[in-house]
Amino acid sequence: MPELHQSIAQHYHERTKYEPETLAAKSQRLDWAKQPVPFKEYRIGSDIDLKPYIQEIPETFVHDPQTQWWQRISRLLFRSYGLTARMPSLGNTVYLRSAPSAGGLYPAEVYLVSRGTPLLAPGLYNYQCRTHSLKLFWENDPWPALQEACFWHPALESTQLAIIVTAVFYRSAWRYEDRAYRRICLDTGHLLGNIELAGSITDYRPHLIGGFVDEAVNDLLYVDPLQEGAIAVLPLADLLDIRQNLPSGCTALPSATETNYPYIPDGELLAYFHSHTQIPPGITGKLNLPTVKQAKSLEDKYNFPFCLKVPTATTAIDWGDNLSNLEITIHKRRSTRAYNGEELNLDELKALLDFTYQPRNYINQNLDPAPDYFDLNLIQTFIAVCGVKGLETGCYYYAPKAQELRQIRFKNFRRELHFLCLGQELGRDAAAVVFHTADLKSAIAEYGDRVYRYLHLDAGHLGQRLNLAAIRLNLGVSGIGGFFDDQVNEVLGIPDDEAVLYITTLGRPR
Repeated sequence: MPELHQSIAQHYHERTKYEPETLAAKSQRLDWAKQPVPFKEYRIGSDIDLKPYIQEIPETFVHDPQTQWWQRISRLLFRSYGLTARMPSLGNTVYLRSAPSAGGLYPAEVYLVSRGTPLLAPGLYNYQCRTHSLKLFWENDPWPALQEACFWHPALESTQLAIIVTAVFYRSAWRYEDRAYRRICLDTGHLLGNIELAGSITDYRPHLIGGFVDEAVNDLLYVDPLQEGAIAVLPLADLLDIRQNLPSGCTALPSATETNYPYIPDGELLAYFHSHTQIPPGITGKLNLPTVKQAKSLEDKYNFPFCLKVPTATTAIDWGDNLSNLEITIHKRRSTRAYNGEELNLDELKALLDFTYQPRNYINQNLDPAPDYFDLNLIQTFIAVCGVKGLETGCYYYAPKAQELRQIRFKNFRRELHFLCLGQELGRDAAAVVFHTADLKSAIAEYGDRVYRYLHLDAGHLGQRLNLAAIRLNLGVSGIGGFFDDQVNEVLGIPDDEAVLYITTLGRPR
């Protein structure tokens, strides 16, 4: 029986940890006959082809507002989740997308909700990435129902379009079993990072909403909640319409904290956990939504005495005229398969951290200086440095407010990182490895069990910014969602109350 003082989020985290003694017993041969298809198909509905608008507008249409509007929508969706490559694999074709996904399983689905614009009728649309098209599968006005499900969030009052992101659970659970929920949220976080940046490219400002009545949003989309569930809602403010130039708002609402739960068999934990992180129906009317969270303190969480402190302020990465280099980077991003073991420069590491954690430094490049997250105050960053010129080897805490690295352990961790990352050579050969962590108990006290989503979504969002910055600098980068949880804290000297959420490896590609 579970310990009742643990919430279901804590129980889920403990139950899905990898441990050296039990990992081999948990692993099983994949049933390739049951491999899920990472695309959603509809038997009915009409299609809107977006392919003609993905290229640059021909000169004859440069002053055509309708064509320009469609091009913005086309580019927004393509840069967020479009197909960027086709690769043969075991006799099949693997379709790679602009956002990375563990195992190439792509559990997220993207829906576009229209309130009704002169060019897009009110209704529900699914983004069909294989054909780069929109599938209209419901033609009535869904906006009032969406507003009610989101507690009349102010970002939905003036906007005309919204993206809803859902998770199709089996796509990841087929391979990663109950631990798949972690990877689903990390992968969705990658997608949220792309949506944020693609919005800047196309003059849209996504407003992130994580607090909504899950059942109502699922019903709105006509999805089976046992197979698929809403994860995030993003009203799209059109920055070319002054009326939609909205202030940031509340992104995260709490759920209940469940401590009275039965024994849950393996294979059923993921579905049970997701259902018990939902905000239930029955709350009516407008909530007194708080404004966007402010920093809780002017100090970073950890300020270790007598440690080496390395300033990280640096020159911003250049993303080109009209963010042209950002578009190119999103398109060519790939997860690195192997590193050559060579060192990075300290300036390269500083640039990676700057783009990931200091968005205000990019306002002059037309990037959002304060993009939406659920609560970055809950996320901590540690970096194991094995090969960075100008920086001693060891484990560092990154203090984003002070913009400095604080060394907490002196050691070269290559051998240990190889072990911690389940024997993956990426961990051994990387020049630096970034760890995102959170105090899970404190986070649950603030947001209930739903915070487990928020933490992993935010970690994935940060990870995607690291991905793109590394590719722009011609470095290698790869995220790792499988690791020996408890041993990470022990080996690196990270405080025990920090639960490891995500690992990103960085180095020179082989």
